[in-house]
Amino acid sequence: MKLKNYFFLLVVAIFFSCESNEIEIDTNNLVYGTWVEPSYENETITFKRGATLPKEAYGVAFSKDGVFTEKTSGWCGTPPLTFFNIEGTFQLENTLISISTQSYPSNYAWRIIALTKEKLVVKRELTAQENEHSALIDLFIEIENLAYSESCFNMADWTFVAYGSKACGGPKGYIPYSKNIDTGSFLEKTEKYTEAEKEYNKKWGIISDCSLSASPTAVECQNGYPTLIY
Repeated sequence: MKLKNYFFLLVVAIFFSCESNEIEIDTNNLVYGTWVEPSYENETITFKRGATLPKEAYGVAFSKDGVFTEKTSGWCGTPPLTFFNIEGTFQLENTLISISTQSYPSNYAWRIIALTKEKLVVKRELTAQENEHSALIDLFIEIENLAYSESCFNMADWTFVAYGSKACGGPKGYIPYSKNIDTGSFLEKTEKYTEAEKEYNKKWGIISDCSLSASPTAVECQNGYPTLIY
């Protein structure tokens, strides 16, 4: 009976010892290293741990000093593929890996879904900058839908307005709109978009060319569609 009790206590001790080791694993250290052979399923990417980055295949590496390296062929994807390294930095906060590089997209993030010594599963997650840019796009789509909601048959019914803000200053462009729509709502949205883009450029350090957009002289109707004349 005593032997059975001893054996039971030994099993319990081993069990809790293993459980304790699992809890104490530093997941930050697991991220460091090289990850290769990506497989894609829906919105997730599964990597296997590798010894080095491959010469002719995609892979990424996270070093302990915060350096991020990506082996990629770029966005073209047209054979024959030429692979090269893109250098950048990364920050790890809980399960979010924020990556910054000199290549497009310059700032993006991966959410860690699963992580072991041999496998890394991540999901693309929009950054704060990307969310703000998406909101700008949504607002501009609203503006475009209002602007082109009327067919153009009489030039006298149409005019135009500047929209957006280039990082160097000045409008991004001009958009025609019908005087028969709710012009108050339309112009309010256009002004809101312009101010929002100005703040976005300032907040995220956006750069652009400093050329001034030419101002149109009139709106011309062509096959029912408004066209700006310069």
